[in-house]
Amino acid sequence: MSVTVRVPAKVNVQLAVGAARPDGFHDLANVFLAVGLYDEITATPAAPGDGVRVTCAGPDAGQVPLDGTNLAARAAEALAARYGRTPDVHLHIAKDIPVAGGMAGGSADGAGALVACDALWGTAAPRRELLDICAELGSDVPFSLIGGAALGTGRGERLTALDVGGVFHWVFAMADRGLSTPAVFREFDRLAEGTDVPGPVASRPLLDALAKGDADALAAAVSNDLEPAALSLFPALADTLAAGTAAGALAALVSGSGPTTAFLARDPESAAKVADGLRASGTCRTVRTAPGPARGATVMA
Repeated sequence: MSVTVRVPAKVNVQLAVGAARPDGFHDLANVFLAVGLYDEITATPAAPGDGVRVTCAGPDAGQVPLDGTNLAARAAEALAARYGRTPDVHLHIAKDIPVAGGMAGGSADGAGALVACDALWGTAAPRRELLDICAELGSDVPFSLIGGAALGTGRGERLTALDVGGVFHWVFAMADRGLSTPAVFREFDRLAEGTDVPGPVASRPLLDALAKGDADALAAAVSNDLEPAALSLFPALADTLAAGTAAGALAALVSGSGPTTAFLARDPESAAKVADGLRASGTCRTVRTAPGPARGATVMA
């Protein structure tokens, strides 16, 4: 027996970042939207005493750690510890979400492994407990579990589901190298040094645009406080943003901590045009299109 779970990528349509807290984290107002790029995590029983084994295949699979630092492995171990069992399981990740791209691929794998192991082992953990484990694993992991759209507060792990009144069409341009999320936050702190960083607040026009399914209104409201830090560390991303805008995108922004850049289009045809323009620009490695919102971690029939 094995269990396969499909988990979506995300784009941050708003990422408001507060000043660094004493614990090193930052308070956030993080508006997540799940999009239709997916990893699939398959959990298969392993022999008693074998522990967790992780394998991975797909684009950039060679960049995915296969040891105990992988969030999928940590998720299996956390669930097993809660239920007093040994985590003897083989986790295979079919990778399609960009690696180190600011689209929560690692977080998706953690959420997917948690749901897959819960089904495989029959632990039947309540959803609240699964979300608690997700929050222990990382700030983005709870959203990977629920999908759709949500406002994340605290360090992003406290979620409030949001209404979405339509489908939004996105284009994602992947860079030729990654960016470290901690490094981007450190650069944010450096750039903000000596300034009064306001507390993060969700944008009411943005939330209204999501609820109405209004792409033009959403384009006018998207924002990412980490974008200046990402551009400071990776200046070439500005060329990618400009290329997508020139190709007709309604809005262009760095996704999360980057380096993936995200472009909002009015419809599938416009998204295809933006994607073609980005490919022709030579400013990025690969280009993908995806609609949002998408369902969260889902057991595949």
